[in-house]
Parts: sequence; structure tokens; C-alpha cells
Amino acid sequence: MDGDFIIGGVFSLHYTFYTVINNYTTRPEASRCAGSIIAREVRYSRAMIFAIEEINNSTELLPGIKLGYEMYDSCNSVTSAVPVALQLSNGQDPEFYKGSNCSLTGMVVAVVGDSGSTPSISMSRIFGPFNIPLVSHFATCACLSNKQEYPTFFRTIPSDQFQADALAKLVKHFGWTWIGAVRSDSDYGNYGMASFLAAAQREGICVEYSVSIYRTDTRSKIKKVADTISRSTAVVVMAFIDSADMSVLLEELAHNPPPPRQWIGSEGWITDLNLMRHSFCAGAIGIAIQKSVIPGFREFLLNLPPSEVAASSVLTEFWEDAFSCSLKRSAGPQRKICDGTEDIKNLKNPYTDTSQLRATNMVYKAVYAVAHAIHNAVCQETIFATRCDKNIRLESKQVTSELKQVTFSRNGYPVSFDANGDPVAFYELVNWQKSKSGVIEPVTVGYFNASLPKGQEFHINKNITWVDSGTLVPVSVCSESCPPGSRKVLQKGKPICCYDCIPCPEGEISNVTDSPDCSPCPRESWPNAQRDACFPKPVEFLSYDEVLAIILAAFSVSGACLAIITAAIFFHHRTTPIVRANNSELSFLLLFSLTLCFLCSLTFIGAPSDWSCMLRHTAFGITFVLCISCVLGKTVVVLMAFKATLPGSNVMKWFGPPQQRMTVVFFTLVQIIICTVWLLLSPPFPMKNLSTYKEKIILECALGSAVGFWAVLGYIGLLAVFCFVLAVLARKLPDNFNEAKLITFSMLIFCAVWLTFIPAYVSSPGKFTVAVEIFAILASSFGLILCIFAPKCFIILFQPEKNSKKFVMNKK
Repeated sequence: MDGDFIIGGVFSLHYTFYTVINNYTTRPEASRCAGSIIAREVRYSRAMIFAIEEINNSTELLPGIKLGYEMYDSCNSVTSAVPVALQLSNGQDPEFYKGSNCSLTGMVVAVVGDSGSTPSISMSRIFGPFNIPLVSHFATCACLSNKQEYPTFFRTIPSDQFQADALAKLVKHFGWTWIGAVRSDSDYGNYGMASFLAAAQREGICVEYSVSIYRTDTRSKIKKVADTISRSTAVVVMAFIDSADMSVLLEELAHNPPPPRQWIGSEGWITDLNLMRHSFCAGAIGIAIQKSVIPGFREFLLNLPPSEVAASSVLTEFWEDAFSCSLKRSAGPQRKICDGTEDIKNLKNPYTDTSQLRATNMVYKAVYAVAHAIHNAVCQETIFATRCDKNIRLESKQVTSELKQVTFSRNGYPVSFDANGDPVAFYELVNWQKSKSGVIEPVTVGYFNASLPKGQEFHINKNITWVDSGTLVPVSVCSESCPPGSRKVLQKGKPICCYDCIPCPEGEISNVTDSPDCSPCPRESWPNAQRDACFPKPVEFLSYDEVLAIILAAFSVSGACLAIITAAIFFHHRTTPIVRANNSELSFLLLFSLTLCFLCSLTFIGAPSDWSCMLRHTAFGITFVLCISCVLGKTVVVLMAFKATLPGSNVMKWFGPPQQRMTVVFFTLVQIIICTVWLLLSPPFPMKNLSTYKEKIILECALGSAVGFWAVLGYIGLLAVFCFVLAVLARKLPDNFNEAKLITFSMLIFCAVWLTFIPAYVSSPGKFTVAVEIFAILASSFGLILCIFAPKCFIILFQPEKNSKKFVMNKK
């Protein structure tokens, strides 16, 4: 159609073309499209005509100016698109290549199209040097956003980069980490899938396979792709593919339907009603262009008088394909002649279906964007009216410049372009659901709005039907999620989504699902049995409410009571020969020290504190030295008493009661000095032992200075050995009641206990270290009191006849 300004239009009315093998001896024939005409593309071309007629009838946009158009079929092929682009660049003369005049006077001011990315790329490379803007309605390849290569390219449909991000977020949203990928072997599919795979990798999604398909591929290659989908372990299949290629793939899959697969679709095919006849695709979900309404457009589509159809070769072919008849009288036997009863209003195909106007609205908006750019270039707004100059020499680069600034809204849908010539991305989330009649229909269940803040772009507002009409989200993972308490270990040679679950090592936890690592608990914490949480380690010490502590405390108190009872017996019979013959003063002092020895073991029970740690070791050391000093004094007295019986001996004057007291005080004072130095330099202190047991804390008394501790024990051992040696020397002295024998047995027990104590103390863990020390104290104390005092008490209480001077002196 002629006009003051001409807009070009390029649509893929056919998806294939005739391939001619040239012999290079004659002039090549012009390429011709082949195959059935695409009803949806016819609707796109009619939408452009409808928009131009609407603009020409408008009094606000380009008043007084008539827009014309030239429309071409690219056959979705570079071979056809390049001549079309050259023809639109040079003017309306189809024989443009004959002359040498390259004047720009006849070229179009802008072009709307194409439906495919590959033809659009080819045409943009040609239009760029001429500054002719190409506004596409369906070319989504992200590569076209590169203004260095395609400076005059614009589009009303969002770039695939946005779509790829949205699809990756969709897959991640439903927890699918193991998917298959199918793409068109074209710029749309290859660039789109590359963007999706990059986005999927950022989201932690793994791809089991990635295959390509093209509608002209051989049957064997198409079957190979179908077999790959059927044999794969991935339940989810992401198809970044256009409608024609998807149709070929689904036709192949229909021969041998695959196991249930959850299809994820790009906008290239997810709203194609022709594909919804394949029932095994029910539940498919994908990204689609926003559904829209164009007032009056349906009536325009259905208003096709026979004269208009006959005048257009495109409409003639569409009519004949739609009604399977021929408008020509010489149709031949294969097709009947159209008899005039054909009614397009009763026709049900993509041309007449206006319930899902998506890409059609993109064509509509593209035409209006060009019209607004022309309006801004040739029209001036005055107070009273808008004046437009249709005689102005309008160059296409002016339209390109104005397109960058275009901002308007049509039928409630905003139109604008960013620096890359792209619109704001807004997608609908479409789900294939079966209606009550069993027919699959596209249902909008949510949306994706790239203009919203990060994390809020994706929204679902309706129930989704999944593969096999299921209501539960299908699972598609290479490996099941690792529960808390375990970590992921990648399987050798496989993607990161394929892993084994290994329990966390001892002392470490993981409290999230699919944790890549386990983290150690703090020093004073330990994992629970599931190893998914850290809890404070139980604190262990010899507590009074434990059976072991109660038994030891009972023996301690019993021993102290035994010492007190023994002292009471001795005091009551203090005038008897046995008591008097055994140095009663040292005996009472020894019983007092034994009482303290029994009671000092109680300081080892209970939670250690600063005072208890210092008290338990010093009290133990001092009381035992006091005890051994008394025993040593008694031994020396016995030994010297028999030495003094020799004629002329005056030795007993050096071992009288004052000397005995001084000996006990001296030996005890040495121990007091050792303990004082220990406490002043490095005293014992309470500490948490975290090394003996990993799973619990041992609350114990640190020695402070190990030298101090072993000095205390060594001094006690030295006195004990010295006492034992003297007792052994005096054991055969003649007497009916020789106390040296009793002391020998008591010191033998004492030394045996403390010699075995050393390895037991070093090797016993935790609270048992304290129990061993208490046991050594009690055993040695009981050994002393039983060996030294038990025989005397037995005679005093049960054999009083032997408690006489004659018996003691062994005189008959």
C-alpha cells in the first residue's frame, strides 16, 4: 500500500524454502518459499495492516499523513531474508540490482520484523549502515542487544537474557537441579540456551544433556534427540526452541511416547495451540509474552471479502490451505474448487484465535512505536492543533534517533526502549492444563517482572498442574538431598549435582540440607547423635549424688568414726599396760591425724573450686606427713627402748616425750613449707579438661606446679620408706607385744598402696583420677589404723586378761 511514508514488514509466512542447485551457466532463479503457509504469521502481518489503518484514521497520531507498507516473506531463512533486506533498503523497484543508482529516496523509513532471530540478525547487518531501524516483534536473541553490531535494532519483545534468567529462577524455584536441555539449532536456540545454561550454573542447576534440533534435520538425527530425552534420568526437560522445531520433535516423540517428562518451555512454543494436541506434554510450564487485548482486531481478521482474498497471493494461499479448496478453476483433481460457502467466522485455527494475543500485540506495538517516532520527527505540537509536514525529506536515521526516545502507552500496555533497544521484561507463567472436556489449554498461573527488586520478580498466584496431571511437584535430581548431619561428596567425573552423602566426622555438624562441608562445634560443645546441632558438653566431676562418690564418702566417714572410737577406747583404758606401753601420747596424735586423713578425702568430692583445689592437696600432704611422723616416732621409740636396756646405755634421754613432739613437729613443718611454697608460686586451680574426652568436659584440679605435687608425694614416700626400714629392723625384738611388727605390716600396706597409686593415677581418666586418689588415701589410712590399733583394741575389749604388765613384758 502506498503512503507518504513507507514502513517495511517482514514475516516468516513459510518456514521452509525451495533449495535450487545452481549450475552456474544460467542466471540463478529467485529463492521461493515452500511448505504450508503459517496461519499465525498471517495474523501477524494482518496485525501490522490493522495498526497502520488505525493510525491513518487517527486524528491525534500523524494527522493528515498516510502510512504505507511493503511486506515480504522471509521464509525464516537467511537465504530469503538478505534479498528482502536489500530490496527494502533500495526502494520498491524489484529490479534494484540492475542499475547503479544507490539513492536513498525510495527506501523505507523503518521495518517491522522478523519473527525469527536468525533472519533478523542478517537483516540488521544490512540495515545498520543505512541507519534503517528494524523493530522486531519476536526476535529474542540476546545477541541483538549488542549496539556495536546492531545499532539500529529495536524490539518490543524482551531479550532472551531476561527469559533465560526467568527460566533458571523457575527451575530453581521448584527444586529441580537435574534437567535435560533441548534447543533450536538457530541463533534463537543457541544464544538463548547459552544464556540459560549460564544462569542455571549460577543457580546451582546441572544439565544431564544438551542437544539441538532443526526442522530440516534428517529423521535419524531427530530420532536420536528423541531417544536421548526418553533414556535420560532427568525428569525435567528445558526446551529453548521455536514452535516449528518443537512441532517436529513432538511428532517424533509421539511415535513412541517417552516416560513422563516435565516440560519447561520458552516463549517460542509454550503458547502454540497446535502443539497442545500432544497429551504427553500436559503439565508443561513456561514463560510467555503477556496476553493482551486489541479492540476491533478480531472483527478485522474476520472481515475478509472474496475480492480482497483474490487480490492477495498470501491471503489466497491461506484461504486455500484453511478450507482445502482452490480459488482457481484449474485446480486439478487433488483439491476441490471453492464454492463460496466457506465462512471464515466458522474457521478454527491460529489465525482466528484471538484469545491469546501475545506476539500479535508485539507487532501492534512495533508499528505504533515507528508511528510515534515518525510523528516526533515530522509533526509539531501547537496550542491549537498538531501540524505534520508530509513533504518533509524524512531520513531513516531520524526515525532511529526518535525511536530511542519513544515512550507511550497503547491499550494499557506501555512501550519504551532502553539503551540496548529492549523493552522492560514482563512475562506470564503459562501452564498447560486439561479442561473438563479433556482439551489442553494454556492457563496463566503467575508472572515474572524484571522491573521489581531482586528476589521479588517471580510470583505464582494459581495452582499448577504437573506432568501426568499430578498435583505434587515432580522431583528431578541427580542425587537425593543430603539431610542435616551429613555433607556432600562429589561423585568422580560427574556434575556437581551428583554426589554422595557422608556423615559428618566426629565433633562436626551440618545444620542445613545439602551442606557442602561440616563445621566443627565450639570447644565446649559437642554434636548430638544426629550431628545437626551443637550442645554444651556435659561437665563431669566426682559428684556427691553419684554411687561411687557416696561409697567413698561413706568409707571416709566410717574411717573417721573408727579413728574416733579407737581414740575413745584408748582414752577409756589409758591406764592399762597396753595403752601405756605403746606411747599413748603419740597414739592419740596418730589417731587424730588418721581422722584428718579420712576426712580430707571428702575435699576431693564435689565440683572443684579455687579453695577446694588448694585445700585437698595441701590437707592431704600435711595430714599424711603428720600421720607418718607419729608412726616414725613410735618406731624409733620401740627401737631405742630395746637399745636402752643394754648396761650403761643412756640413749632414751634423747627420745623422751619432748623429743618425740619436736620430731613430729619438725617433719610436719617441712611438709608445711613445701606446701606453702607450692601455693605461693603455682597453686592448684580448677580447670576444664577438654582433651581427655572429646564429648565431655572433665572438671578437675590442675596441679599448677607438677614439681610441687610430686615433692609433696615424694616427701611422704621418703618418710614412709624410712619408717618401714626402721620397723623391719625392730620386728624381731623380743616382746610378747612388739609394736614394731604391727608398724611393719602397716607401712608395708602403706607403701604398696602408694606405689600402685602412681601408675593408676596417671592412667585413670576424668573423675576416676580423683576416685583413685581417694581410694589410696582411704586404703593407706585403713591399713594404718587396722594394723596398728586393731590388735590392741581386740585385747582391750575381748581379752582383758592379757592387758597386764606380765603379758606385755612376756614374763611367765
